Parts: sequence; C-alpha cells; structure tokens
Amino acid sequence: MSATPTASTPTDTAPTVIGVPAPQEDVDAIVAFVAGVQHAQQNALPEAFLDGFREDAIWTTAHGKRLTGLPEISAFTRKVLPPQADSPVIATYTVDLILFVRPDIAAVKIRQRPVARDGGRFLDEIFHGQEDPSELMAAHPEAVPGTPTYFLAKDDGVWRIAAAQNTQVLDGETLTAV
Repeated sequence: MSATPTASTPTDTAPTVIGVPAPQEDVDAIVAFVAGVQHAQQNALPEAFLDGFREDAIWTTAHGKRLTGLPEISAFTRKVLPPQADSPVIATYTVDLILFVRPDIAAVKIRQRPVARDGGRFLDEIFHGQEDPSELMAAHPEAVPGTPTYFLAKDDGVWRIAAAQNTQVLDGETLTAV
C-alpha cells in the first residue's frame, strides 16, 4: 500500500502524454521541473522559482494578475513568496497531462492541491461529494485547489516556462469530484 501523498511525498502516477513523439527523458525532465516548482513554492525560495522562467515569459496568477517578462515576474515573486514561508497551507503539484506541441515545446497541465503544512492533510477533500460547494468555498478559500497550465520551451537542453496561467478551480462539478 502506498503512502498518502503529502507536501513532501508526491504522487506516483505518470502523466498522460500526447502530441508529437517525445523521449521519456523529456517527460521525466518536465515532471522534475514541476517538482522543482513545488519545492520552491513550499519552501518560499524566490531564486529557485525564478530559475524556471525564460527572460521573456508571461505569467498570469490565480487571481488574474498578468506579469510580463522576468523582471516583472521577479519583482512580484520576491514580494509575495517570502511571506509564504510561515503559511500553514502549502500546495502539491502533480503533472496530469503533457502535450508536446513540438519536441521542444510542451503544454503542461498540473493539479495543484492545498495541503496543511502540519501533517500533510489535503484541504480540498472537504469539497468532495458535496452537492453545492459554494458555502464551503467562501468559508475555506485556502482549500480551493488550482489547475495551472505551463507552456514550456526547451532552450539549450533546459525546460523553462515561456507562459503560464495559474487558475483556481471554481467549477462546482470539478471541485466536488473525488
């Protein structure tokens, strides 16, 4: 029996891979890249997080703030990430789907789940099986999961974010599914 995934124990499910053929080493590199993003976020490490972006990247936060270019992404990250070091809630990142548009371009769909830092309990489980989660969403915004999409480019053998959209899951059917 496998352990319940927590902030430090990622799930072992392999992502679905579609699109043009790509070597397993690129799939593995992308999964490792996303694990690095998770590590940087969970440990409030701005430099490690920013290493994953191209200079000309576009980033849209879960609340709709558009950031263009590494200098703008960097300023925002250095402002908002360090205070998260003491947050009681962190997130896990699991690669669900990789679409290789070209061998050097991949769209990556991620399942982002909020986790209690003390004990690793998935907070989004309160929504599972609910007929109408709207009251719970309002009462527990920290438990709402995310569904980021990263558009990665492989430059000089290294995968980096060219564009990304980090979206909160607000669709009731998606939110309540087990």
